[in-house]
Amino acid sequence: MTEQTRPILAGKKALVVGIANDQSIAYGCARAFREAGADIAVTWLNEKARPHVEPLARELEAPITAALNVAEPGQLEAVFEQIERKWGQLDILVHSIAFAPMNDLQGGLLDCSAEGFARAMDISCHSFIRMARLAVPLMKDGGTMFAMSYYGANRVVPNYNVMGPVKAALEASCRYLAYELGPQRIRVHAISPGPLKTRAASGLKDFELLLNEAARKAPLGELVDIMDVGYTCAYLATPYAHRVTGGTVYVDGGANIVA
Repeated sequence: MTEQTRPILAGKKALVVGIANDQSIAYGCARAFREAGADIAVTWLNEKARPHVEPLARELEAPITAALNVAEPGQLEAVFEQIERKWGQLDILVHSIAFAPMNDLQGGLLDCSAEGFARAMDISCHSFIRMARLAVPLMKDGGTMFAMSYYGANRVVPNYNVMGPVKAALEASCRYLAYELGPQRIRVHAISPGPLKTRAASGLKDFELLLNEAARKAPLGELVDIMDVGYTCAYLATPYAHRVTGGTVYVDGGANIVA
């Protein structure tokens, strides 16, 4: 535990989806929640990813681990069934997954195939709605849901292509879910980090240029890291933020305010 954090989330249960390695935003979130006292459930995409994620799950002392490919029927339901059996509750949900076929991602939006667009939307956006639907019955005393977005949802970022419309849909979904779930004291946040060197980002063309521009543009003059994102989410999951919901929270050193 760092000097800055206290076990304010002790007794809380968090499902973190999207850890691929120790550079993943989802891992930063899981670490921050754990430092604040929460118990963590961790998933990995498939058997190829498992050796990279399982050691991190052990480090986080995760009592619940599972394979989860949201495109595979039944896997998402199986994860939530395990959480219900083991914990009987869920307080925090992190959706930090996105995908688009490489040809559709690296080509312009005009050339994106219908199949590629639909797959990107299903995995990157609609899977969050499906997770939320399964999480709600377990959030008996309220809870907090997070989905990871990016500045390209609201402004054109060269080479972001199909993911721009997809992330815009994700942010709109967060707003509508926040509205629908507010009466149940469930808060929903779209988190918009500045560019980070993650495995997912490596698929973007000219990504190094994007990193350099973000550092130059940010009022704080530097890039963010996964723990910056994690600590922001940890704060939003605490009672200190119990009347904050529905917005897009930027963790980018202020880059989003600069024209």
